[in-house]
Amino acid sequence: MDFRIFTEPQQGASYTDQLAVAQAAEQLGFDAFFRSDHFLAMGGDGLPGPTDSWVTLGAIARETSTIRLGTLVSSATFRWPGLLAIQVAQVDEMSGGRVELGLGTGWFEAEHTAYGIPFPTKRFGPFTEQLEIVTGLWSTPVGETFSYDGEHYRLADAPALPKPVQQPLPIIIGGGGPRRTPALAARFASEFNVGFSSVEKAGQGFERVRQACEEIGRNPDSIVMSLAHTTAVGRDEAEYRRRAEASGRDPRELREQGLGGTVAEVVDKLGRYRETGAQRIYFQVLDLSDLDHLELLAREVVPQL
Repeated sequence: MDFRIFTEPQQGASYTDQLAVAQAAEQLGFDAFFRSDHFLAMGGDGLPGPTDSWVTLGAIARETSTIRLGTLVSSATFRWPGLLAIQVAQVDEMSGGRVELGLGTGWFEAEHTAYGIPFPTKRFGPFTEQLEIVTGLWSTPVGETFSYDGEHYRLADAPALPKPVQQPLPIIIGGGGPRRTPALAARFASEFNVGFSSVEKAGQGFERVRQACEEIGRNPDSIVMSLAHTTAVGRDEAEYRRRAEASGRDPRELREQGLGGTVAEVVDKLGRYRETGAQRIYFQVLDLSDLDHLELLAREVVPQL
């Protein structure tokens, strides 16, 4: 298994806060620093205010050297696919080829209303077309153009530049849909992510993607299976409860629904996820001021797995 740090900056984090977490994660040996792509806090005041994910990751790319960077996930509802392909390719170049794109349908209507962004009632069609466009632009040979005539987007003779450093640049797709999401993951993704799921549901999601891969003749082993979960770990019960509460979560609920508890408890739960096929874990940490939490995860949880 490999382990990544996943943050929710819209809940209240400056660029400086995010950079500190990314650099600490790099120094501690985590595989990646990821962030959500939201513009409105989900509870709380969200001070000092939202930060754009790709602007932020571009800046962090220049202040780190080894850790991978990405979104979990960018929303198709407020990212035009042609511009997104340019943005992500540019940040990939700025990082020396360390970027991954998590892309999803979008769901949080309130943030669209708050900032005047249209929120379509049907989102899966545009999401599918975005995947076709982004991958099409990146894979078009240099010197050739890319055109696309879809129901939601049309591109005419795009130069399909710039190209990302990585070929192909990893794409992450997640979700719990029984048919369409696994099919898209099998077609486009290098990684499939189940977020905030029980051990049983995670295993079911992984199996659906494996089956979808087999249906199109893709080797199921060529796609990474990953899990994201809210995380609060303590050396003892008191430290755990302090971290859970600082994250805005009820300690009892987080122990049942997330990765919450003492080191031994969380290691045991992660072992059960590994048995379902999970190869990668995103520790969603919500208190970005608690860098000691990252060190505990790196020093006492990760080595046991």
